[in-house]
Amino acid sequence: MSMKIKLLYIGKEDAGVFHEAIRQYVEKLSHYIDFMMENIPYRKNSGKSLTVEQQKIKEGKLFLKRLAPSDFVVLLDERGREYSSPGFAQLIIQKQLNGTKNLVFVIGGAFGFSDEVYRRQNDKIALSKLTFPHIMTRLLFAEQLYRAFSILNNEPYHH
Repeated sequence: MSMKIKLLYIGKEDAGVFHEAIRQYVEKLSHYIDFMMENIPYRKNSGKSLTVEQQKIKEGKLFLKRLAPSDFVVLLDERGREYSSPGFAQLIIQKQLNGTKNLVFVIGGAFGFSDEVYRRQNDKIALSKLTFPHIMTRLLFAEQLYRAFSILNNEPYHH
């Protein structure tokens, strides 16, 4: 059985130019791996009196409901380890060789992750120390995942 990769994120679905680019990378990835993106619809603290911590806890519960005990969970977190593109490709192949069945990457809400989600994670990586809108993070992740598979398959895309 081969590994599956999922990108789990919270928030509203965005349309526009990024959405089309993301769709193209998801399509390209289908040649290498079973990959999907899963959106958890959630409205931000609109007019309610939730504190930042309460919002993180609420979002965290939504994430945790979507994770299986056997999932290897990697948080996309600014305090995570940074990789070069070849290094990220090595992370992916290492997980495949270790027999990981479900590799789940998670993009947190605007305020980050709850303590409960941090306790559940197996690893955390940073795409950058910069902060990006969610739609751009999804695009950057999809592109880097595609780049990783092109590296692993010795294809010219990376150059």
